[in-house]
Amino acid sequence: MENTHQSSVTYEPNTTLEKENQVIEEAKQLLYNRMTNRQYEQFSSPSAVRDFLRLHLAERKCEIFYCLFLDSQHRLLEDRELFKGTIDGCSVYPREVVRATLEINAAAVILAHNHPSGVAEPSNADRQITDRLKNALALVDVRVLDHFVVGDNEVVSFAERGWV
Repeated sequence: MENTHQSSVTYEPNTTLEKENQVIEEAKQLLYNRMTNRQYEQFSSPSAVRDFLRLHLAERKCEIFYCLFLDSQHRLLEDRELFKGTIDGCSVYPREVVRATLEINAAAVILAHNHPSGVAEPSNADRQITDRLKNALALVDVRVLDHFVVGDNEVVSFAERGWV
């Protein structure tokens, strides 16, 4: 016997959510275009970087280590996700950060990572890896301008705390 019963319920995707996601993607693209446009010097203040990083890292479910590679005028040359970890940690290799920095020919770097727990307070390990990266990059005349930790509602700047 053939089943001739057809459901009268139709499932439509959540159009509101789709529209919101589209607006977020467009905002990310606009911000990225502004940051890479040579007429802007957007990365001269921690607040400008906060907005950029919040868009890229705040909603991630695992820890991501991210770098912003800048020219000598602190304009964005390239942004790159260098390492991906777990829900509570990420291995960072200074050699790979230096390699990427030289490949891009950056004069300065802004480091960033997220805390999937939502708490942006830097750990001792965060401070130690920042010091290691700062020392490694100094050997090739590259300045570390800041390291940001992105949480749910807060983004902490090491430079603002006097740690860089």
